[in-house]
This record gives sequence, C-alpha cells and structure tokens, in this order.
Amino acid sequence: MPGSSSIGACPLRAQVDPRLVRFSAGATACILAIVLLIVDVARPLGLGLLASQTAVFAFTAFVSFQWSLWAQIYARFIWPRIGAPAELEDARPPRLAQFFGFVFTALALIFFVVRLDVAGYSLTALAFGVAALNAFTGLCLGCKAYPLIRRLQSA
Repeated sequence: MPGSSSIGACPLRAQVDPRLVRFSAGATACILAIVLLIVDVARPLGLGLLASQTAVFAFTAFVSFQWSLWAQIYARFIWPRIGAPAELEDARPPRLAQFFGFVFTALALIFFVVRLDVAGYSLTALAFGVAALNAFTGLCLGCKAYPLIRRLQSA
C-alpha cells in the first residue's frame, strides 16, 4: 500500500516484500558476525546476541514474517522512504529459511552452552554464510529448498 507506513498493514499476510527478506538477511548476518567475533572474549554478550537472533528466527518462522523485529525496523525506517514494492512474494519460502536459521542457531547456542565451541562456531558460521549470501546476492537457500520439500511431501 503506497501510502501506508507499516508492512503489518498489508492485507496480503501470506506475502512479503522481497526487499524485506534481504534486509532481514543483512541484519541477521551482522548479528551473527558479531557473535562469531565476540563469543570467545565476551561469552555472555555473544551468547545473549545468539539467543536473541534465535528468538527472532523462531518468531519469524512460527508466527509471522511481517511482525518480526527486522520487519518492524524495516517498516518504520526504510519502507516509508522507498515505497511499496513492485510486487510481493510468497512468505512461505522465506519462513522456511527462517526455520532453518532457527534450527542452526538453536543448536549452536546449545553447543556453546555445553562448551562444544567448535560445533557452535560451525553452525553459527553456516547460518552467517547463508544469511550473508541472501543479503548480498538475493539467493535464499531456504527458499530454494521450499519447492523441493513441497514436492517430497506430495509424493
């Protein structure tokens, strides 16, 4: 809606602004990069950031992409300046990608808590890499997996 300043006001809840998906991926990549850099020297802060990002992934995957933290920041500060997108896309593939992010970061958090740091770093780095890839190129690997999983479900 061109005159609206909130993505949450969009009547097509099953659809999402593709620019929001990239913004979310970029914000996520920034948080995960910070986690990778500080978890060894400022463990409580690093684990707190990782837990926060895990919660954002969970909310986005299980509740709503449009009401997630990154979507609210995007809706209030970016969308009003750039306007409505030319077209929206199905929100289900990005939400599946968020579910994968949730799984990877939740496991990473558990591994860090039990001091299996190599596994924690590996999963966090994997989530960072996939988020950065989406942010910089627009290639969403979780989104690419969505039609494959749907086909397997219908087979």
